[in-house]
Amino acid sequence: MDDLLPIDEARELVLSAVRPLAAEEVPLGEALGRVLAEDVRSPLDVPPFDSSAMDGYALVAGPAGQLRVIGEARAGSPSPERVEPGAAVRISTGAALPAGADSVVPVERTEPTDAAVRVPGTAPGDNVRRAGEDVREGDVVLRSGEPLGPAEVGVLASLGRPAVSCAARPRVVLLVTGDELTEPGEPLPPGGIFSSNGYALAALVAGAGARLLRRETVRDTAEDTRAAIEGALEDADVICVSGGVSVGPHDHVKGALRELGLEERFWGVRLKPGKPTWFGARGQKLAFGLPGNPVSAMVTFQLFARPALRAMQGAPPDAERATAILDEPVRRNERREQALRVRLRPDSDGWHAVTTGAQGSHVLTSMLGAGGLALIPAGHGELGAGERVQVELL
Repeated sequence: MDDLLPIDEARELVLSAVRPLAAEEVPLGEALGRVLAEDVRSPLDVPPFDSSAMDGYALVAGPAGQLRVIGEARAGSPSPERVEPGAAVRISTGAALPAGADSVVPVERTEPTDAAVRVPGTAPGDNVRRAGEDVREGDVVLRSGEPLGPAEVGVLASLGRPAVSCAARPRVVLLVTGDELTEPGEPLPPGGIFSSNGYALAALVAGAGARLLRRETVRDTAEDTRAAIEGALEDADVICVSGGVSVGPHDHVKGALRELGLEERFWGVRLKPGKPTWFGARGQKLAFGLPGNPVSAMVTFQLFARPALRAMQGAPPDAERATAILDEPVRRNERREQALRVRLRPDSDGWHAVTTGAQGSHVLTSMLGAGGLALIPAGHGELGAGERVQVELL
């Protein structure tokens, strides 16, 4: 047990080996999910002019009365007329406020006649969107290291940015080892199983913002294992090998990694599931040896590989963690921390957690519906219902 690392210590070793990748210019239409590599300042006020918040009439604020209608302002077509007291301009939502006008009356509060309109009393600024109300010229709107979601992409468009500087996406090769593995759609031979790890891990790679170069199945021979890892190292920034990292006679991954010059940073984590996880580096290239059991592979990717991939893009590597109240007792493991797959529900006192069912490392369906990994400290006995635990959000 003494040579097994706690989860957080292992993750710190991973992050200490990470070096951010270079930046590249990314068209705005392709920037969703990317990580900013620059601070973005606004080159203009947003909105760039005073505009109407309603369909109605632009006028000079004052008491109720009947006003002459002298023109029209539409979105994209400002009115050339200057508005004086006693006059009004018909205006559409989003249209620039005409010169002289300082308020807008919604159309439903007016009584139009042939060439005039009766309006209620108004105050300056009624139903007017002021220039710079959203963003002022020169404001820093987005910071380097921020992931770009739909709102961030929309804001960049509102600033007129056709492209933005983002960190390069880490290039990843996935190697899945095992003579028993059969591709979905192929006939299942005696003793074979359909290969799921490559597909699950590929989805996790995409979710981390990285670029999957390829996914390969590797047979359980020392020669095939070494050749596959050697080829992956030529192309990838990060390689993830699932299976073959334990101590059985057909586990060739650790030996191949060492022969190819990767420095072992750790092998073995005080974690259930995921004990035989391996991590090492050669220069700036990182390698993860993940367990072969499906749940173990996904859990260890989430805890170790995902933070590395995000940090390589300049995103904050801090774990997305919360606390949750257990709605059922869970038995502790005397020697290892556990990452239990849990469903989460919000309540007035915070998140509540319940396990997804059987928690064996081979029970892939235990990941279905899981909103987080409840991190259960090692110890004797059980944690009772009502106790708070730390949860890594998925």
